[in-house]
Amino acid sequence: MDSDEESEAQFIAKRQKVLQYGSLEEKEKQRLAGGGGGEGSLAADAIKAGIAAGNINITSGATMDLEKEYEQNQADLLAEFENRKKAKKIQVSTDDSEVKAHLRKLGEPICLFGEGPADRRERLRQELAQRGEDAMKQQKVQQETLRKKKDEENVTWYHEGAVSLKEARVWIAEYSIPKAKARVLKQKADSHFAAQKSVLNQDIHKRLRAVSNECSQIGDNRPLSFCQFSPNSKILATASWSGLCKLWSIPDCSPIRTLRGHNCSVGAIVFHPQATVSLDETACSMASCSQDGAVKLWNLVSDEPVADIEGHAPYRVSRLAYHPSGRFLATCCFDNSWRLWDLEVQEEILHQEGHSKPVYDISFQCDGALAATGGLDGYGRLWDLRTGRCVMFLEGHLKSVLAVDFNPDGYHLATGSEDNQAKIWDLRQRQCTYTIPAHNSLISKVKFQPTHGRYLVTASYDSSTKIWAHPVGTPIKTLAGHEGKVTGVDVSPNLQYIASVSFDRTFKLWASEMKGGL
Repeated sequence: MDSDEESEAQFIAKRQKVLQYGSLEEKEKQRLAGGGGGEGSLAADAIKAGIAAGNINITSGATMDLEKEYEQNQADLLAEFENRKKAKKIQVSTDDSEVKAHLRKLGEPICLFGEGPADRRERLRQELAQRGEDAMKQQKVQQETLRKKKDEENVTWYHEGAVSLKEARVWIAEYSIPKAKARVLKQKADSHFAAQKSVLNQDIHKRLRAVSNECSQIGDNRPLSFCQFSPNSKILATASWSGLCKLWSIPDCSPIRTLRGHNCSVGAIVFHPQATVSLDETACSMASCSQDGAVKLWNLVSDEPVADIEGHAPYRVSRLAYHPSGRFLATCCFDNSWRLWDLEVQEEILHQEGHSKPVYDISFQCDGALAATGGLDGYGRLWDLRTGRCVMFLEGHLKSVLAVDFNPDGYHLATGSEDNQAKIWDLRQRQCTYTIPAHNSLISKVKFQPTHGRYLVTASYDSSTKIWAHPVGTPIKTLAGHEGKVTGVDVSPNLQYIASVSFDRTFKLWASEMKGGL
């Protein structure tokens, strides 16, 4: 026997040692027949041994429902596959700016840390897939609803006014139409004397260049905010941040009376058109307003107010003006409206809205048919008092409109703004005809010559007052003398003086060194 046969014989011998013949079943039957029972089975013995060793833990009553968990996992997988399928079908723009805009509309961050354009597109696609088409449709419906709501807010609407308002409109129409007719006839007659008018303008400009400081007086211990001459030009009224209003005699600038009644800074004080002329001194001759919304009426003999106009508080009243007839008083309120009060019936007849921000100043046309308002929204509006309509929208200033004034010719209007510019508007052409880059700071007041409107005076926070030719807008004279911001200016009806008030707590009178007045 060779070596290969010997190794094969040894291998077979080893396998024969491992092999067992017979059946365990027979042995198990013999053991059970011997009286061992089920408890002595090999399986039971193995389980007991495993429990004793701590390898098998058996709890009582706890079960695990594998079928429900399997169904949930299966549903999640199916939903994920559906989302992936939807995401593949969704078309997303390749423009990264459009992707960012879409994410912003969805309320998601437009960029994540370390995210590139491709990742951003994929995130948008996944977001659209998760939200689904219903959510996108709902968002479009909401956007459409908001757009319709904005359109409805921009629509002009009207409501039925009181009977007193209708009567006031009819009264204003009957008052203004004859005055307008007389004004137009006079302008037609003056149009035949163009050469004489040119010579007269040159003479006025020569006198204006000779204007100098006539008088300076300390008006209060706080800054002065407003001034106005009385209709007879013999009294100057000033308003102060101290809450006091004072009357001064002209031209000696001596104090006449101190009006006490306001508790905070006074914004303006104005005279009745007939005060000191034909109105009795005990009648209501002046009106003033303050920052706390108080409006008070005064006469010429008492230092206490004769009446209060309530209804503005807690909003500030910045300016007020008498209608040329003297029957109505307009107030500018910081609730984005201006109001018209009938002093005869002692009630508010008009609460006019239209500005998107507080109304700061108001002026009436000499006929009494129109009113112009300037607002902190940067726009001016022209109102027809006979119909209540806004007949012209004054758009052009870059910042708040702080001053408005009508020219006595009835169809020119000046506005001063926080953008340091004054604009001249022609109501017949319905446009701005001239823009004056007037000052280095905001314009606080504009005032036309009271009788013929041949020049315009502007006051500014750059501590100067300037006179401009009208309608060409050329500079004539700069009145420099105040050490603080100039808050107000006025021209006397007799054309002898120009008054200005300032933050330096003084008021100054300016007069021409040449004879003939201003």
